[in-house]
Amino acid sequence: METAVKEKESLNNCSELSLNPLCSRRQVLKLGGISIIGMTALGSSLAEGAVKPLIIMEQATGLVTSDPNKCVACGRCELACTEFNDGKAAPTISRIKVDRNMNYGSSGDLLQREGKGNWGDGVVVQDLCKQCPHPVPCANICPENAIVVGPVGNARMIDMQKCTGCKVCLKACPWEMISFDAETRKATKCDLCKGKPKCVEACPAEALTYVGWKDLTDKIPPRTMTTARMLEERALACQECHMPGQGKNIEQGFGIFTGSSRKGRPVSAGEFGFRWVDLAGSIMLPVGIALVAIHAVVRKVTKK
Repeated sequence: METAVKEKESLNNCSELSLNPLCSRRQVLKLGGISIIGMTALGSSLAEGAVKPLIIMEQATGLVTSDPNKCVACGRCELACTEFNDGKAAPTISRIKVDRNMNYGSSGDLLQREGKGNWGDGVVVQDLCKQCPHPVPCANICPENAIVVGPVGNARMIDMQKCTGCKVCLKACPWEMISFDAETRKATKCDLCKGKPKCVEACPAEALTYVGWKDLTDKIPPRTMTTARMLEERALACQECHMPGQGKNIEQGFGIFTGSSRKGRPVSAGEFGFRWVDLAGSIMLPVGIALVAIHAVVRKVTKK
């Protein structure tokens, strides 16, 4: 009976905020474990409430490739593209880009016969949509979920019914392969002409080829650094699949308060989202272990 009373008094002492050496080590571990488990469960429940983004996981089955050494810069591919897709001759909104590289090459610099283009070494580069694998930059950034998987070849295409002409996708593509039609107020991008690319059919030099898909995103240098950022609620939802790891969580978490980042730009609090729960858990675990050790020492000294 006396033992039960002592255990009850010990438990009551543990419910106080102060560090009480009368608590048993088992009770301290229980309280700490329950707290950490509660934080973990809270993170999962908050993440489930985030808006689910439209994520393209299906791989494209084909894409158009080019051979710059064969290109004669006639521009027929651009005309064929816009005549078939837009019903007008408008190279500026073509899904294949040749004219912009004609004189100075894809870098856009006058290199005095050292670079590509007519004012360089004479080689004209054709820019084409890479039909990017996951993550698809233009699709992930679109606030209207207007970039979807096409019915033929899984090409990434624009749903004109959803497109509002916000131009965000233009900023998202590292190769600047999306254009904007000022007449329709819609974005335009390559959808492989439903499996029969008209640019390939129109090229007199056979510089273009429709082939099975292969990843070219890491082989062709980007034209520009993307400036568009994913919506914060989408970034939160993506955490369900892409957990950055505790080390990166801690680095980014403290970077929010200090305004610093060792690699790249600092992460905003909104973009960091519910990872603060994981960050708290990462801090609480070693702190909890340290408190248990301190408690054991204090308890042992007090008993003496």
